[in-house]
Amino acid sequence: MTQLIQSDPEFYQGQFGDFTITESDRTGVIIYRAGLAVAALSFAVGTWLVLSLGDTPTVMRMLTLLYAVFSLALGVSLVTIHIYLAALHRTLQLFWVIGSIAAIVLALSSNESLALSVYNHPMTLFGVGFTFAALTGIYFKEAFCFNRLETKFLTPLVPMLLLGHLTGLLPMFGEQLLLGIWAILFVVFALRKVMQAIPPDIGDKSVFTYLKEKRTAHS
Repeated sequence: MTQLIQSDPEFYQGQFGDFTITESDRTGVIIYRAGLAVAALSFAVGTWLVLSLGDTPTVMRMLTLLYAVFSLALGVSLVTIHIYLAALHRTLQLFWVIGSIAAIVLALSSNESLALSVYNHPMTLFGVGFTFAALTGIYFKEAFCFNRLETKFLTPLVPMLLLGHLTGLLPMFGEQLLLGIWAILFVVFALRKVMQAIPPDIGDKSVFTYLKEKRTAHS
């Protein structure tokens, strides 16, 4: 006689009650991490190209393509990330939308490549920079929730580099150094996320349920 063996659901004790983790939850975490991995790899390759080969026309065209991949992958991660505060989650997504629109407009309207346009015209960071503000939000969330060393460095490093370029206070060597460190730590972060257990990235689902019920009661 053949028996169909079905494993019992795994229950977790949350702050506001028990909850279970579904396959859909796990899939969402995998997609979130895959997006981070693709974004980190695209960013690292682009950084290596510009630091090693300079601003040749071929490199600039490749940077535009790599940035598009980076931005799309980041957008996927921002959809699937688990953040208790819905307002913060929507804000990071809005930042990504603003930055993406700004990058598309700049890429289509400028005679220069996207990378050169941003580098030669720092004021464009008031648009494109929103994408990196969204990425910094992910770094901050990971540093706060998981106490990750690399994200503790990345959280201040990204605005330091962008503001340094915007104000012209950073010399070229300083910008290159910070960019290289950013790329390395981003890859380290993405690799460590791949090896992390899935449930912590899902979080306490009872909190999500509680906050959702609270919003519904007040609406």
